[in-house]
Order: sequence, then structure tokens, then C-alpha cells
Amino acid sequence: MSDEPAPASEADASAIADAVGIWAPRGNELRVVAGTAALLALFPFVFSRMPVVSELLQGYQSLATLILIWGIFALGFDLLLGYTGLLSFGHAAFWGGAAYAAGIFSQNVSGSPVLMVIAGTAFAVLLAWVLGFLSLRRGGIYFAILTLAFAQMLFYMSSSPLAFLTGGENGFTGVETAELFGMFPLESELPLVLETLLGTWLYLFVAIITLLCVALAYRVLNSPYGMVFRAIRENEQRAEFVGLNVWRYRLMSFILSGLFAGIAGSLFTIHGSYVPLASFYWTTSGEVVIMTVLGGTGSLFGPVIGAGVYLYVENIVSGGHPFEFIAPFWHLILGLVFVVVIWVFPRGIWGFFRDVRDFVTGGED
Repeated sequence: MSDEPAPASEADASAIADAVGIWAPRGNELRVVAGTAALLALFPFVFSRMPVVSELLQGYQSLATLILIWGIFALGFDLLLGYTGLLSFGHAAFWGGAAYAAGIFSQNVSGSPVLMVIAGTAFAVLLAWVLGFLSLRRGGIYFAILTLAFAQMLFYMSSSPLAFLTGGENGFTGVETAELFGMFPLESELPLVLETLLGTWLYLFVAIITLLCVALAYRVLNSPYGMVFRAIRENEQRAEFVGLNVWRYRLMSFILSGLFAGIAGSLFTIHGSYVPLASFYWTTSGEVVIMTVLGGTGSLFGPVIGAGVYLYVENIVSGGHPFEFIAPFWHLILGLVFVVVIWVFPRGIWGFFRDVRDFVTGGED
């Protein structure tokens, strides 16, 4: 007879999670989605279009869209790091893989933005299943190094052996994005008051997908699956002892994280109409780690905030006016911001906000 515990069914997952000491609050999903929709509607106006800030951020309207794209990437990465406790240094594989897949699909099949996202995401999910199956046989630092190695393998394959397909060091320049639903040019302004609030069809398209991603993440994290992810993060051995197939749940977390990275990578191609070779490079994986930790791991909105802070420093502080004197030192400034946040607020920026809320309301986390 086998000494391995019988795998637990998903119906038992909630009870098992309680057995290992994990509690997941049941929030109001509709309230979270509605609040997110309101924030997404106001974000580009507050960020770059209000008269008070328009002079400071003139020309950076597209940065609001880019922040949402990287926010989706960081949100998916946090499903793996913050909720399952797995640190991957190779998530550029899914971001870059989806970006290239979406670009190649647009050139050879269809430039429909919706179909490009579907094609890129499907490729990322398949790649995540394969790499997860291989990498999750090991844990800890060995898992992190394996994911890094796989991503770097894809980087070098794209730079030389597959250059005929990817464009090599020049990146993929043949992206051909069509109009949204065959009617709306993505770079054109929205009609009436929507132009003032949201700006372009591209932002609206990315914002709707961001809203769907937040709703999906919220649903997953407050389901039995999400509670099991937390159980594995807190105590993997106890989770195995009560009958959970830990490897299967870790693989599912890895695939879900790859799905979000695939969506973000596809949108990145649509946003820039270009796929740089650096999409596969290890620095891309490092950037999403920094964004997630900076915003706060184990939270729904922390990674998105971290992405916003990172991209603000990278694009605005380094861009010159009104930061001419410190622009050349933006890497140093970003490092200082990261060190101060982690030192003073170990749970990240979102964790600080929650601590302030709990202090004011007298609530408990």
C-alpha cells in the first residue's frame, strides 16, 4: 500500500484550509469590482489630465495604460509569491512569450486586439504548464534558479536560433494591430465626456481587461483554491499531512500566474506595437519582483500600486522636466524608495495603508 495521503477534493479544500489554521475573509465581491471600476475610470484623468497635474505629466497619458498592463503582470506574480510562497525569477518567459506570440499572430493570422490577447495568453498558459511541470519538482532556491534558467534559455533562443521568427536583437517589429471590433482605432480619442476621463480606446480596452483580471483574482483567492494556496504558503508539510496534493495546487498557482502574465504581455505588444528582445531578459523578471514586493505581497491591489510607483520613477523622474537635476540618478532613487519602504513598511505600501485603516477604525487584519 502507498504511504502517500489520498488527494483532497476541492469540496474539502475549505475545511482543510481551516484545519491548517488559514482563514480567508469573505468580502463583498460586487463592492470590490465596483470600486475597482470607479478607480479605473478616474485614474487617467487624475494621473495626467487634471489641470493641476497636466503641466507636470503632459505627454505621459499613455503611461496610465502601461501601469495597468504591468499591474496585471504583478497581480498574477503575486498569486505565486504572495499567496503560494513560490519565488520565480523567470516570469519574463510568460510575459515575453505572450508578447511575441501576440505579435506573430497579428502579422500572420489576425490583428484583432481581442484575438491577439487570446493567442498570447493561450501560449503563456501552455508554456507555464510545461515549465511548471519541470520546475516544481524542486522547491526553494532551486525552483527560483530553474525558472530563471528557462527564461534565459528562451532569451538566447529568441536572439539567435529563432531570429528568423522573432527578429533577433532588433525585436519583433511586424506587429499589425487592427481596429477594436473592426470599428474603433485604439489610439483615437473616446467620444464626449469619456475623452476627458479615459482618453483613448486603448485605455478603455486595457481597463476592461484589468477589471476582469481583478475580479478573477478576487474570485480565486476567496475560493477553496485560494485558501489552499495560503495553507501551502503557511505550512506545506501540514497541508500534505491533511491530504492535499500540494504539487498539483502549486502547479495550478503557477499556471494561473502565467495566465495573468500572458494577458499583460499580449497587451504590452498591443500598447507598443513592438516586442523588444528584453521582454525575455532576466531584468524583466526582476522588475515584476520589485513591483510586487514594493506594493505589498499577499494583497489584491498592492502589486498594482507597486507597478505604478516603479513606472512613475522610471518614466517621469528619469524623463527630465521638472526633475532635471535628479533624472540621471533615477536608478538610485528607485533603490532608495524600495529600501525605505521595505525597511519602514515590511508589508509594502498596501500593507501600510491597511495598517493605517485598522488603526483608525480599530479593526483587525
